[in-house]
Amino acid sequence: MIGLIVFILLFGFIFNYFYKAAYIRPDNFPPGPPRLPVYGGYWILLAKAYNNLGLASTRLAKEYKTKIVGLFLGPYPQIIVNDPIIIKEVLIREEFDGRMDTVVSRLRSFWKKFGIFFTDGYFWHVQRRFTLRYMRDSGFGRRDNVLEDVIAHNTKEVMNIVINGPQTIEEKVIVRGDLIYLPHFFAVPFINGLLHIITGSTFPRNMYPDLWYLAKQTLLFQRSTNDLGGALIITPWLKSMLPEFSGFKGLSNGNQALLDFFEVIIKDAIETYDEKYDRSFLDIYIRAMKEDMKQNKRSTYSVQQLQLICTDYMFPTATAVEMVLTMLVEQMLMHPEVQEKIHEEIDRVVGRDRAPTLDDRNKMPYTEACIREMMRTETPVTLGVAHRAMVDTKLGGYDIPKNTSVSVNYVSLHMSKDIWGDPESFRPERFIVNGKLQVSSDKSLPFGAGRRLCAGETFARQGMFLVLAMFMQQFKLSTADGKPLKQASKRIQGIITTIPEFWARVTPRY
Repeated sequence: MIGLIVFILLFGFIFNYFYKAAYIRPDNFPPGPPRLPVYGGYWILLAKAYNNLGLASTRLAKEYKTKIVGLFLGPYPQIIVNDPIIIKEVLIREEFDGRMDTVVSRLRSFWKKFGIFFTDGYFWHVQRRFTLRYMRDSGFGRRDNVLEDVIAHNTKEVMNIVINGPQTIEEKVIVRGDLIYLPHFFAVPFINGLLHIITGSTFPRNMYPDLWYLAKQTLLFQRSTNDLGGALIITPWLKSMLPEFSGFKGLSNGNQALLDFFEVIIKDAIETYDEKYDRSFLDIYIRAMKEDMKQNKRSTYSVQQLQLICTDYMFPTATAVEMVLTMLVEQMLMHPEVQEKIHEEIDRVVGRDRAPTLDDRNKMPYTEACIREMMRTETPVTLGVAHRAMVDTKLGGYDIPKNTSVSVNYVSLHMSKDIWGDPESFRPERFIVNGKLQVSSDKSLPFGAGRRLCAGETFARQGMFLVLAMFMQQFKLSTADGKPLKQASKRIQGIITTIPEFWARVTPRY
């Protein structure tokens, strides 16, 4: 009898403990799923739409009848904003400019806090301001004729591999006869464009395989932060016990490839540095580092920080922009009329006697609109990079505790019927009025907004237009097997949304 009483009391105690842990929430915290042992509401989120966190968040918001979902990822409070107006509020409010300190952010920066993307506070402000000030002069934030020439030259070189045939075994990995391997086929112009901005030089054609390898490893990193990447953040001990299953090995290998790549470049820049000349952004940073370290014992400048700056900007450059163009290729394979309209516009505006330039961009609204519509229908980063509430604050009428992780569901903005009318349709014409591109009609935010706005937006938009226009002027697209493509491929969720690599057939138009 005594044993039964003890059992009942023990059971009641345990039940009460887990009940409180699951359902007791901070005062006025947004509604959301219960906090289950170890992983909180993480698996509940995934269960709503595995491999599609944007859709999963939308479904949770509908289930709990709220624009802001509150849950716990293990012990960490997390909110997900599913309302276009509140999304913009989060992006522009300074108290949400923080970043979460996770095993993933530490892994990629020597287990410290370096770089631009995953740092905050004074360190982030100083380094971001300096970086953008000087990289902008080389075309990162505005049009630059030399950068345009670099991207155009490298695009021609890659297309020549198709037109004249590959010359090496390495080139045959990307081009086989009239077949091209996507997304990596598009990588070289963008990577060499960024290298021109950072280093003042580019890799020649015989070194393109090094850039393709870099793109491959960068994509490995992006994809390794898939659904199980959240489990790695919540329970970082998985990196030792299950390095492959948790994604840690892929993250580590992919990231190390970029660190090694820039380590060699930066080492050479330091060894050949001459304070009398500024050959590139690297020289400007090295000079500032030397001066600041003399005056400031807690300087934010360092060789490792420079390595992470370069790595931060290379990650989206080597993957995201190529993936947008690759998804657009897939869209054209499913809907040939899109390809036909782009071809018609190029022939009418540019003709065939010269290559397209950025001067043609305003005269080619449909081509530009296709890129914008692709980024709207396939949000590159569905929940963005998580923000952190730097102080106790309020949002949408709820109390948000300090250090709460704050994510914005861009899918809820990009797929809003109130904004777009027919959001599920791929319809570039929505951005065109009276034959002209209406940028004011584009309410999408593929690059974010506010102080955390993607610094490479101008570089990415200009580069994507130029590469796409030059590519489509030369080639007609079809599937590798010649059969119509009936449906889109499976989406792979990671830091960015990607699709599986595939071969596409290109036929010279003349």
